[in-house]
Amino acid sequence: MKVLIATEKPFAAVAVDGMRKVIEEAGAELVLLEKYTSKQELLDAVATAEALIIRSDKVDAEVLAAAPALKVVVRAGAGYDNVDLEAATARGVCVQNTPGQNSNAVAELVFGLAVMMSRNMFNGTSGTELKDKTLGIQAFGQVGRNVARIARGFEMNVSALDPYCPDNVMEDAGVAPVHSVEELYRLNKVVSIHIPATPETRKSIGYDLIAAMPKGGLLINTARKEVIDEEGLIRALDERADLKYAADVAPERAVEIKERFGDRVFFTPKKMGAQTSEANINAGIAAARQVISFLTTGEERFRVNK
Repeated sequence: MKVLIATEKPFAAVAVDGMRKVIEEAGAELVLLEKYTSKQELLDAVATAEALIIRSDKVDAEVLAAAPALKVVVRAGAGYDNVDLEAATARGVCVQNTPGQNSNAVAELVFGLAVMMSRNMFNGTSGTELKDKTLGIQAFGQVGRNVARIARGFEMNVSALDPYCPDNVMEDAGVAPVHSVEELYRLNKVVSIHIPATPETRKSIGYDLIAAMPKGGLLINTARKEVIDEEGLIRALDERADLKYAADVAPERAVEIKERFGDRVFFTPKKMGAQTSEANINAGIAAARQVISFLTTGEERFRVNK
């Protein structure tokens, strides 16, 4: 069994050590491709791999076609829109993610952004506190549940929208269920986005939703840039000088938006949600374990393609 770890942005050394231990103790061979600078390097490396572990690296139809022995791809993290699921299914390749491993790291970033934006990026002017403010969570998965947990410490009033999560699960977490996206944005001064980028969600958050937020509204996006309608975002920010937007991933028009709205917007220089040593280790080792389980027993609990 040959397992390829291919990462433009490498795992931490301690994570690689843990992954190596899991893989080699199972009798598999580990091949490491880090900081590669061309797609051809990935195409060459994957040629004989039976399993592939990635982070934000793109696995498209060309990569899959170059890997005739490939059986499983594990994306170390929750999001998996960097993998062509249809092409993987067509080639009989199982695609998995590692949900929950990065969730606390992302949730803590939400509150780092929330505090910074509420305090006007610490520019010396008077800001606001999070205590007693309303927080709406868009999608109540692992990250959303951690956001709710941390929000309790800030004494915020929390509601959430997730058509796939039963109301009682939210209520047990001290969260009020909301049943329409319009209501979520209209009722909450802070909204935290945790939806995946799918054909249904791309550009789904635009002017009407953002402009409906209460006075002093703050929209935080640690999900995907594709879910935002940038034209609508710009229009809302332009019309409402009280609105703010902070994101873990820069929009396509980041330079223009920053120039126009200054301290009312903030974007991390690269996606930072999972960029903690703990999340790096957790997701990497989980990916290694899932690869070995699939290759040895066929376990596919975290499969995301059909």
